[in-house]
Amino acid sequence: MPNAKALEEKKAVVDALTQRLQNSESGVFVDYKGITVEEDTALRAEMRKEEVEYSVIKNTLLRFALKNAGLEDLESILSGSTSLATAKGDPIAPFRILADYSQKLGDDRFNIKAAFMDGAVLPKEAIMELSKLPSKEGLLSVVLGTMLAPITSLAVVLDQIAKKQGAPAAAAEAEPAAE
Repeated sequence: MPNAKALEEKKAVVDALTQRLQNSESGVFVDYKGITVEEDTALRAEMRKEEVEYSVIKNTLLRFALKNAGLEDLESILSGSTSLATAKGDPIAPFRILADYSQKLGDDRFNIKAAFMDGAVLPKEAIMELSKLPSKEGLLSVVLGTMLAPITSLAVVLDQIAKKQGAPAAAAEAEPAAE
């Protein structure tokens, strides 16, 4: 039977993991087998750059945390090695990064098990579709470009009309000269 100190440490880990799951906009679970230290280091560096928290977690502790966070549907994935990537800022970042690594390394070495977003478990098809979306900044620039396009087009058309009709010269002649 484990001692009281070890149980308290495990409870603290489960509590912290529960908070992480509840406070994250999204999360992706991965089964990793045989990745090299260099590959893991590159993955973690890319995760840090995108502000994604990535860690390897024991399945038994994760099982308790999933239950506490209301994500019991994910308990079936808890076999083999499990790592978790969670995001608070850009919810698409872990999907994009991990899908890219899964493609590079192969599903036999780096397989996406499951994911969640806003408390809902996502099917495998949705995970792959989300991984193809651009970053949050990329989406914002597309929206901004779409909003600015009509204004820019109007400005170009008005400029062309003014040049065609010679409006600047006509406007100068219409003003009376100051005497």
